[in-house]
This record gives sequence, C-alpha cells and structure tokens, in this order.
Amino acid sequence: MSDLFEAAGLGEGVARPLADRLRPSRLSEVVGQDHLVGPDGVLSRMLETRSLGSLILWGPPGTGKTTVARLLASATDLHFEQISAIFSGVADLKKVFEQARGRRLSGTATLLFVDEIHRFNRAQQDSFLPVMEDGTVTLVGATTENPSFELNAALLSRARVLVFRSLDAEAVAKLLARAEEVEGRELPLTEEARVALVNMADGDGRASLTLAEEVWRAGRPGEVFDVAGLSEVVQRRAPIYDKSEDGHYNLISALHKAVRGSDPDAALYYLARMLDAGESPLFLARRIVRMAIEDIGNADPQALVVANAAKEAYDFLGSPEGELALAQAVVYVATAPKSNAVYTAFKAAMRVAKEGGSLVPPKVILNAPTKLMKAEGYGTGYRYDHDEPDAFSGQNYFPEALGRQNFYRPVERGFEREIKKRLDYWARLRSERGGK
Repeated sequence: MSDLFEAAGLGEGVARPLADRLRPSRLSEVVGQDHLVGPDGVLSRMLETRSLGSLILWGPPGTGKTTVARLLASATDLHFEQISAIFSGVADLKKVFEQARGRRLSGTATLLFVDEIHRFNRAQQDSFLPVMEDGTVTLVGATTENPSFELNAALLSRARVLVFRSLDAEAVAKLLARAEEVEGRELPLTEEARVALVNMADGDGRASLTLAEEVWRAGRPGEVFDVAGLSEVVQRRAPIYDKSEDGHYNLISALHKAVRGSDPDAALYYLARMLDAGESPLFLARRIVRMAIEDIGNADPQALVVANAAKEAYDFLGSPEGELALAQAVVYVATAPKSNAVYTAFKAAMRVAKEGGSLVPPKVILNAPTKLMKAEGYGTGYRYDHDEPDAFSGQNYFPEALGRQNFYRPVERGFEREIKKRLDYWARLRSERGGK
C-alpha cells in the first residue's frame, strides 16, 4: 500500500509544491519588483545601512510579499515570526508580543510578519503601536487592500508603505523558465499556449507555478498542448477583481476618469469589466449619477436626467436587459460637455459656511412672524423681486459681516455658457443699482 501512496506522490518522499521549491533565497532572486529589490531599490538601500523600520507591503496576491519579509529578517539577523490575521486573535497577539519581549531581553530582535493585516479590526491594529514604539518588534504587514482605507492612521504613521506590483509577462516568463530548470524538463506547450499560460496567471507568480504543475501532471508522454488543449486541462482563473475590495476602487476610478476625460470607448470598457466581474449594477448606476453631477453639472443638465432614467430603467428591466441602459447613460455622460463649476462652488461654499457658520443673514430678507421681530426691523426694506424692473432687485443676501462671495463660476461650455450670460447681466444690473 505504501508503494501506491509513493507512486501517487503522497508518501514521505512527496515533493514540495513548485512555488515553495522556487522560493528565492536572496532578494536579488525576487522577480517583478525591481523598484524595491533592484540595485537602487528602496529595500536594497535599507539593507545597505542594515536599518529596517516597520513596513506595510501592499500588493496583489502572488507578488512576493511573504518571501520578501522572510528575506528581510534573514538579511538583518532578526528572528522571523509569522502570524495571519485570519486565524489570530487578541490572545495570540499577546503571546507573540510576550515572546518578542523575552527575545529582546536575550539580545535578539523580532521581525513580526502579519499576513492579511487588514483583517484585524481597529482595536487589534492599535495593539501593535506600543510594541512598535518601544522596539519590541519590527512590524512587517502584508495586505492586498488599500492601506488608506483598511489600516488605522496611527499604524500607518509608524510604518512605511511599499507597493508590490503585479508581475508583468516578462517576470512570469522568468518564473516559468526557472521552474523548467528546476524540474529538468520543458513545459509541453506550443508558443501560443505558453503565452496563454502567462496571461492566465494574471500577474500572480504563485498562480503561474501552480498552473505549470497542473500542465505537467496532465501531460502524457510526448503530448504538447495548444491553446485549446491548455484550456481543457487547466481552469482559466477569473480576473483579479473583488467587488468588495481594492479592484472595486481601481475600476470605478478608471470608469469615472474615462467619463471625465470624454472617452466613451474607455468608459464602456471599464463598465463592461465591472459588470462581467459581478459588480452591482445599481452601484454603477449611482456612480453614473454622481458623474453627471460632479463632472457635467449645468453644462448639460439633461445628463442628470439621463443618469437617473438609466437607474430607473435598470430597476424596471433587471439584468441583462437593463445593463444597456447603463451603457447608454455612460456614453451620454462621457460625450456631454464638462463642467465642475457647481462641484467647486459647493465645496467653496461649505468651507466658508464652516468658518462663518454663526453669521446672521441680513434682517431685511428675514420674515417677521411676531410683533417683536417686526419692531426689531426684520423684513423692513425688503424688495420683492417680481415687482422690480427686470424682476431683479440686486439687494444683498449675504450676512453683512461676510460680504458678497463668488462661488459659482460657470464655464464657457454647453448650457453653462448661457448661465454665464445671465450672471454677467445680473452683475451689471446689481452694480448699476448700487447693490453689493
């Protein structure tokens, strides 16, 4: 029976996974992160001085974050301790901290590597602060999520964020070549299939090696897979996009900027990417409404109507029919004249309102519902605009202590060109009639 297990690769002599066997033994062997570990890389410079502070390693899966953390501990003679935020709680953290204090007393410092650090809640993240500050541990956290959204500001202020990039095709190809060297055999793939395998990895080095192992396991003696054969023996991985995490923010940002940049083709591409990945269509509808408000505004007031109509159409039709309404709205807002004048004006007005929020409006424009208020001059001298020439009195509506402000400055595009003419006309009348 043991012979059967060994033949199946399940006995004591079972080979370690290819990704583990190919784990770099020094930083120079890490592929795809030259900006960090190359001759002039950030980490290379740190190690030259043997001065390592706490770090947050941010990047997609399979880009070498865990490997680099291990190599940093080795290069700086620190004890390497690893925990995962998924499986650890407060009791585990206390135990790790106590062990680190004990090592410190004996002259050994600790590099504490925390995988998926964003999974810890705010209180758990705060527990790292004292041991970071007193030097008990050098914290190296790894996360696939944007630290700005997921980590406490206090923790971020004590650690440097290093960005790991998705592996490009050249880096993945290097990994596959190294795998062939270690295995002593070539991947049984045509050139086209090899390119397809690199693309299937989607920038994930660990995934590329797992796929390579699957190809070797599936191949019969002398068999070579083309693209179609490769697709049959390995399941194509879905794109790295989690609608609840960082890919969500990246793609919605790209969609918004394509709309703002008046590029309907790029906007449709990102809309299709998000819908294909399972993003909520109603979330997309809300964002399109926001784009109509923020980036178009009164340059084309119809944009908001179209965006809202698309949301209603999706509510009525559902998927997939209703998705076309979202596509129509995206094309409309992308090709509409652009203006952020209302957006800018509102932010400026909010800023002034917060600074002078206690200023009282002029009594002349306030109602006088009581005799006392009327006696105090409330409403006295108010001029009803409809009774004035051109239906415009030109009186001051700002608090007297504040003076007249100019927040809204329409652009010379779309309908705002007409609005600007009106504002210029009223400004001239106000000046002629002695208004402020």
